[in-house]
Amino acid sequence: MTRLPDYSAHAGFIAPAQATKQVWRVVVGFIAAGFLYILLNQLLFQSVYRVMGDSNAVAFMNELLSGKTPFAMYMVLGSFGMMILGLAVPLKLLHQRGVSSLIGPSAVAWGQFKMVLAILVVLQVVVAILPPWDFGGKLVRNMDIGPWLMLLPFSLLAVLIQVSAEEIVFRGYLQQQLAARFRSPLVWMVIPSVLFALGHYQPEAMGENALIITVWAGIFGMLMADLTARAGSLGPAIALHFVNNVFAILIVSLPDELSGLSLFLTPFSMNDTAALRAWLPVDFLLMFVMWLAARLAIRR
Repeated sequence: MTRLPDYSAHAGFIAPAQATKQVWRVVVGFIAAGFLYILLNQLLFQSVYRVMGDSNAVAFMNELLSGKTPFAMYMVLGSFGMMILGLAVPLKLLHQRGVSSLIGPSAVAWGQFKMVLAILVVLQVVVAILPPWDFGGKLVRNMDIGPWLMLLPFSLLAVLIQVSAEEIVFRGYLQQQLAARFRSPLVWMVIPSVLFALGHYQPEAMGENALIITVWAGIFGMLMADLTARAGSLGPAIALHFVNNVFAILIVSLPDELSGLSLFLTPFSMNDTAALRAWLPVDFLLMFVMWLAARLAIRR
């Protein structure tokens, strides 16, 4: 007999959404949050352009799009904070609550975050020690260790802002509101994950691998939704998302773009379809192992 997941903690997590669980509110709220996110980002980047001057604006835009310098990466990752600010307005106007209500009980979320973070860091160290020790070729050094270590505290904070914003919007706001209205996980788990996946669909940058990477993002979203329902807070999902992105952004990244803070680069690029697809199954497996390890950490 198949054992059903223990989602008993989910009831407490979605409780703040019960008073305003009408579907129209979450639809309007999500659209408004997206509009404000874009608007706030435009204001942020326009302010930076003005400080830099017109003569440097084009060069800065190219740098920002490529993400191949630390400053560009801090701008890109830090701009996700606008996603939280953009959500805060419709959340207050339509649901009469604050952003902290999307995270779960603070003490529980923080405790779970620390437990999951600890076990996943150990897991990543073990994986790094085990063979194979490369990506089908020698890793390329992207930054010297000294500057990388000096920037590391700021880099970790930037990644934390980015992953927290995505979890707050998709596993916080959308999952809470939909679960308060619909009991079926096919609604509150799948719909936010599909939207999360669509946000990662970038055929112009990912080429032939765009679809499979989008599917990866959708599965990742569903695993984070499951983890949040088991935990009753966003703590574990933020921790897992954080560890995953720290490795992909700060340790070993693809050379094409968003590599400005990475210590190493892979020996293949996004355009190397065969090489990238050869490693995607490994990435899928590691994602599931991390999810199982996080479940073990919270014991649900």
